[in-house]
Amino acid sequence: WKIGGGTNWGWYAYDPGTNMIYFGTGNPAPWNETMRPGDNKWTMTIFGRDVDTGEAHFGYQKTPHDEWDYAGVNVMMLSNQKDSEGKMRKLLTHPDRNGIVYTLDRTDGSLVTASKIDDTVNVFKTVDLKSGLPVRDPEYGTRMDHLSKDICPSAMGYHNQGHDSYDPNRKLFYMGINHICMDWEPFMLPYRAGQFFVGATLNMYPGPKGDRQNAEGLGQIKAYDAITGKFKWEKMERFAVWGGTMATAGNLVFYGTLDGYIKARNSDTGELLWKSKLPSGAIGYPITYTHKGTQYVAIYYGVGGWPG
Repeated sequence: WKIGGGTNWGWYAYDPGTNMIYFGTGNPAPWNETMRPGDNKWTMTIFGRDVDTGEAHFGYQKTPHDEWDYAGVNVMMLSNQKDSEGKMRKLLTHPDRNGIVYTLDRTDGSLVTASKIDDTVNVFKTVDLKSGLPVRDPEYGTRMDHLSKDICPSAMGYHNQGHDSYDPNRKLFYMGINHICMDWEPFMLPYRAGQFFVGATLNMYPGPKGDRQNAEGLGQIKAYDAITGKFKWEKMERFAVWGGTMATAGNLVFYGTLDGYIKARNSDTGELLWKSKLPSGAIGYPITYTHKGTQYVAIYYGVGGWPG
């Protein structure tokens, strides 16, 4: 705790029914896991806190002792759905950078489902639903004096900070995915106040799926059922889908791409129905609104930050 880690810079959800706010905490510091033994609580954790007092009603740690910089602050999406036994529950769905999409009961933080965002995720074999702990694959762990190769996902995660959307009629989440993997090598470093305190070098490259000859495969767009943990459909994209999605009642899913398009797909099948060229790539989120009887779609374009 003296040298940082576990910070929170977004994203927040609020439920007036439970009177709680929901958010995630980031990775422990430094990236070199050898320098910080233990679970490093409460980094990489989904918190549910009382909005009046700040008291934590629950904290679910997704990646104890994070080894890969899978900062866990991604979007928290709230829905009310029937679980596999037909019981109506207040849920929270969170696609994490670690390659797992989690669904919790947002009243008490109990784990409902935890599914791989893509079947190429290899750092974890599965998540134990009883303990909530991930089952690691030691082949893709990190340690001193070792170059770990072909780690999927990369530190950017198979999902980063995009705001995804939920269709309450279809009971599907539409997620934009980064299909990017990495090599990782840690090194020792002293802590100096005000200096970068990282402790690893990494190299990122396209994941194992896709068609390189036709410039397809650095990203994906997917329709996810949080109760069954299954994907109804998935489509490959040329680049990472960084900016999230927007689902409409008109059976459309909109999103922007890094190669400069805004696209619309069929909500049920994923079929590409329309695209329009933008002046540059887009990492912003699409929105919709009506004015004088006409419905519009808007998107903030421009590329910066890590995807830049």
